[in-house]
Amino acid sequence: MQSYKEQTGTLSDDDVMLETDVEQPCQLIVWNDEVNTFEWVIETLMHVCKHSAEQAEQCTMLIHYKGKCAVKTGVLEELKPMRDGICEAGIDAKII
Repeated sequence: MQSYKEQTGTLSDDDVMLETDVEQPCQLIVWNDEVNTFEWVIETLMHVCKHSAEQAEQCTMLIHYKGKCAVKTGVLEELKPMRDGICEAGIDAKII
C-alpha cells in the first residue's frame, strides 16, 4: 500500500529543505566618495578582501565611475569582518 505522500505527490516539511535553512549569498558593496584616493581604496581591497592588484584596481574604477561595486560575494558571516575592515579604513561599505 502506498503512503499518502506517494499517492498525492506532496512533500512534508521534513522532505523539503526550507529556504531559511540555506544561507543565501550576499554581496559586499563599496560606495564611491569624494574623500578616499584610488590608491587607498585599492590598498584596502587588497588587504581586507585579499584581492589581487588588478582585481582591486578594476573594482576601484567601477566604484569611481558607477558609484558602487560589489567587491565580494559570499555568506554573511564571511563578509561581515571584511565590511568592518573596509569601514574602519574610512570607506563606506554595506552588505546586501
